[in-house]
Amino acid sequence: TTTLWDKVMEGVKLENRTHAPVDFDTAVASTITSHDAGYINKALEKVVGLQTEAPLKRALIPFGGIKMIEGSCKAYNRELDPMIKKIFTEYRKTHNQGVFDVYTPDILRCRKSGVLTGLPDAYGRGRIIGDYRRVALYGIDYLMKDKYAQFTSLQADLENGVNLEQTIRLREEIAEQHRALGQMKEMAAKYGYD
Repeated sequence: TTTLWDKVMEGVKLENRTHAPVDFDTAVASTITSHDAGYINKALEKVVGLQTEAPLKRALIPFGGIKMIEGSCKAYNRELDPMIKKIFTEYRKTHNQGVFDVYTPDILRCRKSGVLTGLPDAYGRGRIIGDYRRVALYGIDYLMKDKYAQFTSLQADLENGVNLEQTIRLREEIAEQHRALGQMKEMAAKYGYD
């Protein structure tokens, strides 16, 4: 652990000296499976898994909002991949855009003037927060079967129009959770784990 930490601290010291990240992605939007396996020193690691394929390389997380990413790129003299900008301005709504879409004119004025702070547009980062203890306790295959059972248990409600809006939303969320569990299996396989 000390040897690994010393290696990480070399990068942290560089960041403190230069006031800039060692590296950050400008072309690959971060997802569960977006990056190859990353190690500090594979031979020494017992617990594996980095945010990207390299230590201290920050991931590109545009799902929260594209302007923040553009600002970061500009601050460190890097260029955001034009395709990322196009995707997250023309095709994929970000959290930030969704929040601004529902703000009233009064909220926008109060936000701009500084009367209101701490609004949700400043906090969304497009992450899925998971309880990974369940993966260790039950295994992904079991959890995926459970998610499938939850999904199919709502079929009658959907077909009969029971709580339709809530049922549709819940089925969509469960389908996304099932898909994310499958992606976790794929990501773990990159590190040699089932």
